[in-house]
Amino acid sequence: MLFQQIARNKRRTVYVMIAFFLLVLLIGAAVGYVFFDNSYLGVVMAAVLGFFYMIAMLAQSTEIVMGMNHAKEIKQESDFPELWHIVEDMAMVGRVPMPRVFIIADESPNAFATGSNPKHSAVAVTEGLLTRLKREELEGVIAHEVSHIRNYDIRLQTTALALTAVISALVNLGFNSFWWGGTGRRRNNEGGNGTAAILMILSLIVVILAPLAATLAQLALSRNREFLADASGVELTRNPQGLINALEKISQSEPMKAADPSSSSLYIANPFKSGSWTHLFDTHPPIDDRVARLRKM
Repeated sequence: MLFQQIARNKRRTVYVMIAFFLLVLLIGAAVGYVFFDNSYLGVVMAAVLGFFYMIAMLAQSTEIVMGMNHAKEIKQESDFPELWHIVEDMAMVGRVPMPRVFIIADESPNAFATGSNPKHSAVAVTEGLLTRLKREELEGVIAHEVSHIRNYDIRLQTTALALTAVISALVNLGFNSFWWGGTGRRRNNEGGNGTAAILMILSLIVVILAPLAATLAQLALSRNREFLADASGVELTRNPQGLINALEKISQSEPMKAADPSSSSLYIANPFKSGSWTHLFDTHPPIDDRVARLRKM
């Protein structure tokens, strides 16, 4: 079951890359039409930007994500010996290389894992996680994050995060075009053309709604992977109560201040504590649902 899920996650990475890249090209075409009066130029621009951003993100994902979340690396065991030993133990039990360890200066308890693969992975925890959780609870959280590494969830989320960032960059360029008069030139040149007006409206709709679609896809990936990581984490610790207690404490804590919004889906629980009553925009499944599943193990 677990190894089948790992294989599925590797395949999903390819599917996510293709789907998001097509979305990037679509937005590039819309931005090109609105700003440059040339959809093909927009597609080329989006393809080049997407390609190089993906390469950079996969090669430097840890540094980029940790920098976005103001995390500092622990480079020796003596700095945080208990945390270091727990990460080391869970990595050994999970049969993955020891990930790099980072600390985030934030009093709200939370944690996440990132990287391109198990050999190039990292785990970050907040100071609040270290001060508020007991050892068995901290083990449950670290086991959860190591499971993300072992299951190749980190590569999947890194891919989604990179392409979502590319989409945001393209959309910002599109909206900036209004200040530079891109749409005004088209209206002046083709003012009476009804087809041009329709294409302009459709392009603007794509520019406005496509980032939302990309975000929803990223959030759906995050929600689906949390249940598996919870179960896999318990497989490592053999102690579901530790993770249950940790999740309950995290859910009852205050929002984080240091977290970056674009990487909120990486955390073990929503760092901003906000969510829609429909759960459509939730970055994670409800804590109550996760705890209920863990109690049945």
